[in-house]
Amino acid sequence: MPGKILMVDDEQDMLSLLSRILSDRTDHEITSVDDPLQVTELLKKNDYDLVITDLRMPGRDGLGVMEAVKQKNPNTAVIIMTAYGTIESAIEATRKGAFDYVTKPFRKERILHVVDQALKWQQLQKENTYLRERLEGKSQFASLIGSSRAMRTLHNQIDRVAKTSATVLITGESGTGKELVARELHKHSLRKDEQFIPLNCSTLPESIIESELFGHLRGSFTGALRDKKGLIEEANHGTLFLDEIGDLSMAMQVKLLRLLQEGEYKAIGSNTIRRVDIRFIAATNQNLHEKIRRGEFREDLFYRLNVINIVVPPLRERLDDIPLLVHSFLEKYNVLHHKNIKRVSPVTLNALMQRDWPGNVRELENTIERGVIMASGNTLETEDVTLPCREAPSSETPLFSEGDIYSMPFKEAKDKLIEEFQSQYISKALARHSGNVSQAARESGLKRQYLHRLMRETNVDSKTFKKQGPTD
Repeated sequence: MPGKILMVDDEQDMLSLLSRILSDRTDHEITSVDDPLQVTELLKKNDYDLVITDLRMPGRDGLGVMEAVKQKNPNTAVIIMTAYGTIESAIEATRKGAFDYVTKPFRKERILHVVDQALKWQQLQKENTYLRERLEGKSQFASLIGSSRAMRTLHNQIDRVAKTSATVLITGESGTGKELVARELHKHSLRKDEQFIPLNCSTLPESIIESELFGHLRGSFTGALRDKKGLIEEANHGTLFLDEIGDLSMAMQVKLLRLLQEGEYKAIGSNTIRRVDIRFIAATNQNLHEKIRRGEFREDLFYRLNVINIVVPPLRERLDDIPLLVHSFLEKYNVLHHKNIKRVSPVTLNALMQRDWPGNVRELENTIERGVIMASGNTLETEDVTLPCREAPSSETPLFSEGDIYSMPFKEAKDKLIEEFQSQYISKALARHSGNVSQAARESGLKRQYLHRLMRETNVDSKTFKKQGPTD
C-alpha cells in the first residue's frame, strides 16, 4: 500500500538505508529530514500518512516529533526507531500514541511489515473519520450505525418499508439490534407522531401478557382491582412492537391472529368489541419455520406477520463497522461514567476486529463500556477491554490424551476423537440451556431428533443439566 511518508533521523546513513528499503517495496512518496526541528514547518505544508522517527535526536527527540505530528493530525501513524538500550522509552511512546517501534539494527522484513501495518491502520482511520462525519451529518438512521454493504442494504430496506402500513417481521441473532430497526421504522413512518409501544413476549407469563395487551375490566379475575387499558389501545394509530414473538403461547397466538386479521379485540372481562388501527412489527431470533414444523407456532400467524421480512445482519458479517461502533460507544460511556477516553490503540482496535462477536453489537457495547470503566489513561488498551479468548478445549478436560490417541490405529483414533468431541459439544450446549434440548438444538443448528440420537449414542442425559442453570 503506497503512502506519503516522512522520515526523521539525525543520521543521513539511516535515512538513506530506509529510503532504499521502502522504495524497493512499494511506490511510496518519501520525504527525509535530518533535523527534527524542521518537522513543524513540513507539517504545515504537507499531510503525511506515516512518520518514522528516531527516538534520540539533538534539539527534539522522537516523542517531541510525535507530539507535533499528532497535534496536526491524530490519525497520522508514527513509528519510533530506537536502540536496544531505550526500548522502555519506545514502549512508553506506543502508550502515548505511537503505532509501533523498531529496534536498531532492524531486519528489512521487520520494518517493511510494521510500515505496511501502520499504513493500513492509518487508511482505516481516515476512512472511518470520513464515514463517521457522513453518518453524523447525513444518515437518516442515526441509531443504526454502520456503512458496510450489509448495513447499507438494511438502511435501504427500512427506507422503502417505513412509510407503508405493512406488517414487518424482523429476524436476526440476539444482540443485533432488532428493536432499533423497529424504532427506526416507526420514526420514519407516517405514524411517527403517535405512540411506539414495545412488548417483550418472552419476559411475561401468558396471563399477564394477555392483560398487558388487551387490558381488562375490574373484577374480571382475581387481583383485577380496577380497569386497565391495554397496550393495544395505547398503540392505536401508532406502532405495536412485539419482540421475541416466537415465545408467544399457542393460545395467545390465536388471539393475536384475530387482531391482525380483523383489527378488533376484546378486553378481558368485556363483551365489547373494540377496533384499532395499528402498525404491527414483530421480531424474533428463532427459526419460525422450524417452530411451525414442530407445531409450536401457527403457520397462518406467521404469514400474517411475515408480509415484509427484514433480516438484521450479525456483527461478524459487518466487521468494517466496528471502528464506527466503538467510537459511538466511547462517546456514550465517556459521558455516562465521567471519563475522557480519546482514542483506541491500534492493537486494541485490531483485536476487536478479529473477533466473531457471538453476542453481536450488544456484546461489543458491553466490552467497550467495561473498557471505559477500567481504563486508567485516555487511550483504550487491550488489557482494558479484557477480550475473552476464542473458545478452545479446556486444559483440564482435554478431548483426548495425546499419548493414547497416537498409539491407536488411525480409524480407531479418529472414531474415538469424534465420539469425545460429540459428547463434550452436546454437554456444553445442554449446559448453556439448562438441559433444554430444543434450545440446544436450535443454537447448534441441529434438528431436535438428530440431537436426541447423538445424546443416546454418547450417553448424554439432558436431566443432568436441569438444575445447573445456564453456564453463561
